[in-house]
Amino acid sequence: MSTATISQPIIRYPEGAEKWILVITAISCALLELIDATIVNVSLREISGSIGATTTEIAWVVTAYAISNVIIIPLTSMLSDLFGRKTYFTASVIIFTFSSLMCGFSNNLWMLVFWRFVQGLGGGGLLSTAQTIIIGAFPPNKMGTANAVFGMGMILGPTFGPTLGGLITDNFSWQWIFFVNIPIGITATILSWTYVTDRPGAVKPRKIDYWGIIFLVLTVGAIQYVLEEGTSKDWFESSEIVLFSIIAILSLTAFIMRELSIDYPAVNIRLYSNYNLAMGSFMNFMLGLMLFGTVFIFPLFVQISLGWTATKTGLFMIPGALFAAFSMPMVGKMLSKGVNPKKIIIVGISVTFIFLMMLAFSSPDSTEKNFYLPFALRGIGLAFMMSPILSLAVAGLQGKDMAQAVGLANMIRQLGGSVGIALINVFLTNKNAEVRGSMISYMSEYNTVAKDRVMMLTQNYVSKGYSLTEAEMMANKAMEGMLFRQQALVSYDQGFFIVGVLILICIPITLLIRYKKESVATVSDTH
Repeated sequence: MSTATISQPIIRYPEGAEKWILVITAISCALLELIDATIVNVSLREISGSIGATTTEIAWVVTAYAISNVIIIPLTSMLSDLFGRKTYFTASVIIFTFSSLMCGFSNNLWMLVFWRFVQGLGGGGLLSTAQTIIIGAFPPNKMGTANAVFGMGMILGPTFGPTLGGLITDNFSWQWIFFVNIPIGITATILSWTYVTDRPGAVKPRKIDYWGIIFLVLTVGAIQYVLEEGTSKDWFESSEIVLFSIIAILSLTAFIMRELSIDYPAVNIRLYSNYNLAMGSFMNFMLGLMLFGTVFIFPLFVQISLGWTATKTGLFMIPGALFAAFSMPMVGKMLSKGVNPKKIIIVGISVTFIFLMMLAFSSPDSTEKNFYLPFALRGIGLAFMMSPILSLAVAGLQGKDMAQAVGLANMIRQLGGSVGIALINVFLTNKNAEVRGSMISYMSEYNTVAKDRVMMLTQNYVSKGYSLTEAEMMANKAMEGMLFRQQALVSYDQGFFIVGVLILICIPITLLIRYKKESVATVSDTH
């Protein structure tokens, strides 16, 4: 038994049905939050038409949730100790459930945006607290299994969100993407109040770091706003983006100075003096970039370049997520048996790189059959990366420090996803313009191939009864459509290639992480 364990009260780990009810409650709540982060995306068109919002305005439904989510996640450790983990977690479920109900009843844009913001506050509280609950339900030698269970939710949530959103919107109405949370939320409220306990050894903060919270809200809120809205506002050509960037820099500086100068910080950023946590945060950032970035880019790729429907796209991504879910327990067992997490991570990075390279060589003739293997590899790669990264990052941390580190890890991963989506958007915009400029020069009357194709299309439309003028217009329009799909295909292929190259950066970072066999095994001693 470790010294840390001797100095702490005797820990009683839940067993049997109690243990699995607790774990299922926690993972269900984490899944609710992760699914709701993406479930709205495919329904934005229907929502905007229903409440009379423009395409630009309706984006705030997604942005509001993302901003409040990332703000609250690093504060969950402090709030959990302040109110008690049981009370805080149950309250977060109630807030999330009630705000889901109000989102469904919203009849104008800003009412919906407000309740989505509140929903994000509840959801952010669920995510990190659920992870500490799951870790605390397992003894130290089973921490790999605990992280694997949570990792399943991290992978399944963003994958199932768009699929469920599309199915519900197509068959019912957009309000039901929120109403489906109500029965699950009510059940989770009862179970969390019954089975969740306070963190052993938790001490209520003697002071509240209000200025730290204010600076954190300004920092994270401004950064998230810049990342979410930057592309649509042409980045630093917009005075609004410049203003929020300045706010982010100033408030971040103030936040760091504040948290380092007091002994009761809202977020203990001194934890980053821990070498492994710093390295693990970079890995978590890259994991978020890849996880959310590929979920963002693949639907656009197959719908624009290959003509898939939204529902078909969502359903296709489920098998890959199931491969991840089936791989997670295997990873958990490997970690429990003492396999070096660094070796597992490198295998995951390599498999993920292969997945991205296979997508990078897609062609106009690609079909579902060409993507089954790559997405199976994606699921396996994510499973081999997620829980070992967290296990290494928090190794040796205890009690409150562990809870803080988990919150920081989740925030970093979410920010990595936002940065990834923003960077991919910028890359695709610029690459589309570059590729179009190269391709369009070949579509002229002086190019024999292009001229023959236009003539063939024109004759085809004439044979269907159109006049010569109409046939020529339709032929040129068809050529424009083919050009658009081709340029998009090339851009997306190169996008997958760039993400694959970025993932390889994680290999030397992984090798730099320090690993001692016993350190991973004692991570959850104080839970």
